[in-house]
Amino acid sequence: MNAPIPVPTTWTTGSTAVIKTGTWRASLATHIKAPAPCHGACPVDGDIAEWIGLARARDFRGAWDVLTRHNPFPSIAGRICHHPCETACNRAGYDEALSICKLERFVGDQAIAQGWGFDAPLTTAGSVAIVGGGPSGLSAAFQLRRMGFAVTLYEAQDALGGLMRYGIPAYRLARDVLDAEIARIVAMGVTVHCGVRIASADEFTRLREQHDALYLALGAARNKRLPTLDYAQPWVCDGAAFLAAANAGKPVALGKRLLVIGGGSAALDAARSARRLGHEVTLLALEQRAQMPAQAEEVHEAMEEGITLLDGARLDAVSSGADGLRVNCSRVEFIAGAQRGQFTINPVAGSGFEVAVDAIVTSIGQDPDLSILGQGFAAAGGLLQTDANLATNCAGVYAGGDMASMARFVTEAIGMGQRAAHSMAAGLRVGSVSATASKPLVQLDAISTFYHPKRARAVTGLLDAQERLSRNAEVQLGLEFEQALAETERCFSCGTCIFCDNCVVYCPDMAVQRVAGGYTVLLDYCKGCGLCIKECPTGSMAMQEELR
Repeated sequence: MNAPIPVPTTWTTGSTAVIKTGTWRASLATHIKAPAPCHGACPVDGDIAEWIGLARARDFRGAWDVLTRHNPFPSIAGRICHHPCETACNRAGYDEALSICKLERFVGDQAIAQGWGFDAPLTTAGSVAIVGGGPSGLSAAFQLRRMGFAVTLYEAQDALGGLMRYGIPAYRLARDVLDAEIARIVAMGVTVHCGVRIASADEFTRLREQHDALYLALGAARNKRLPTLDYAQPWVCDGAAFLAAANAGKPVALGKRLLVIGGGSAALDAARSARRLGHEVTLLALEQRAQMPAQAEEVHEAMEEGITLLDGARLDAVSSGADGLRVNCSRVEFIAGAQRGQFTINPVAGSGFEVAVDAIVTSIGQDPDLSILGQGFAAAGGLLQTDANLATNCAGVYAGGDMASMARFVTEAIGMGQRAAHSMAAGLRVGSVSATASKPLVQLDAISTFYHPKRARAVTGLLDAQERLSRNAEVQLGLEFEQALAETERCFSCGTCIFCDNCVVYCPDMAVQRVAGGYTVLLDYCKGCGLCIKECPTGSMAMQEELR
């Protein structure tokens, strides 16, 4: 039998604890909580990795609670958001982006089905008036009530919702979903005055005097018009008016063949609504199909429904005859500008063509009507001017949504309502909005993808095209239960620790220990090798340079 190897004389304890490899390092491994790219792209600043993690654990109520910290409309957003979070998703560089929007819809629909609601807090702060009951105004009302403010909301229409009700058709946003998510906000104790139009400088001044702060979210209701069209003719109709009438079940009487002009979501909504009313529809857009502001799936669904797309083209002239209209068009090269709404077009020589229709619906954008505010407010580029905190130049008056931004997406308006609410709260408490130090986003190369097998993105169905046209049902279907759970498993949880213990298991110096609520790195033993970082499946560890 071989004799045992003697313990070296310098090793007196029999333990490696005496070997303090921490003296070797130049950098220290550190546990971090960093924002995921999806968070950075989210218009409402949502904690996406956090709520998806709760959904993965089947804590859907917890997921909904986290979702609604920033957005009281998860079911609505899950149907109509332009989901820039998915474009930014790290998983897109690995296999396919996570279906974040559909997951949000799933969690939001669970809340409606289960009847979850918000607490109605005591009124312990000041009083705020909100003019405009669309997504931005309602978002601000929700956040302010949560913070204990008394909120009075004025809406010119007979019901709350703004663009969500009067602009977006029911086949994209079911009205029972819209009503349920609005009702939860009102139930928090918001005082609502519908059918009350605040439309003069004196009325705005009176509201400001009666409240501690005023939030303006009047939207953009003044339609842009083509100079080549005579809007006094019965065969020309503004897209917003067409949609409002169609959504109210009182469609505008127009001929069989419609030409809808525009390339955004509103133009697609007008065109698709017209198809459901039995019209033959041609859509004329300046942009090429890939450049159109409307979401790609909207364009695809519209063409499935029988809408003819003439992209990269413009209207030049219209002549009226006994058999309808002759619309002269030509092809153009569309060049997008630096900001939304800015562009140039180059006509293509010899590309003229003609379209025969009975009526024309234009949906080329809208501007806010600032004249009703009077002379005291500063404007910039046709919008109400606000600072970084969404404050106007008039003390105590804030603004957001379409009247203060060209973003023109529902979730952008929701995010502005949220930010304005916190700005108002800070101002009324004689404070200031503290700037949050921005952390770098977690990138794909920080994720150990070995722990994430490649999986296909969840695919949701669409209602059959013929069935869509025969009844006003939602076109896009949601995720089934098992689909939703499988999709949560695809999330990398970028920058959010999932307590997998890889950092403990793989550390060669046993320098990482699990403690209550997380982990600690033992300074005496971490030699900065970075193995724990290489094995982290969520990018929740980083190397920090140490200067001695």
